[in-house]
Amino acid sequence: MSASKESMVDDVRTSVSGAEWQVRVDLAAAYRLVALYGWDDLIFTHISARVPGADHHFLINPYGMLFDEISASSLVKVGLDGAKVGSSPNPVNPAGFVIHSAVHEARENAQCVMHLHTNEGIAVSAQRDPARGPRLPRLRGRGAE
Repeated sequence: MSASKESMVDDVRTSVSGAEWQVRVDLAAAYRLVALYGWDDLIFTHISARVPGADHHFLINPYGMLFDEISASSLVKVGLDGAKVGSSPNPVNPAGFVIHSAVHEARENAQCVMHLHTNEGIAVSAQRDPARGPRLPRLRGRGAE
């Protein structure tokens, strides 16, 4: 890791609570897992996580960064009004903010929100009645009656 990247990580780590740093680490890992499984869609999908505390802030990916590039220190903290909280050189994708802020504002219990374009999700949404999902035969077996 270069000296400037180490400095950025240290700056973010020392400027946030231990609880927020853990959420940052976990969210960055989630982004990397989504990339590993091929569930990312360039810059058109997002994952956000609520920052612990009463301020209703959440973390989201920086605009233009691929999921496998995201780190705990590159995540951007924003408020429900869309304003960045703290100093981050990274911009936020307005579309990602709109979707995620609406969910975080409406559901205080939503700790993490994922918006992905997986093949499976697209297939379900293409059904006549996506709320019911695909028609699958009822599973039978021990304990499933």
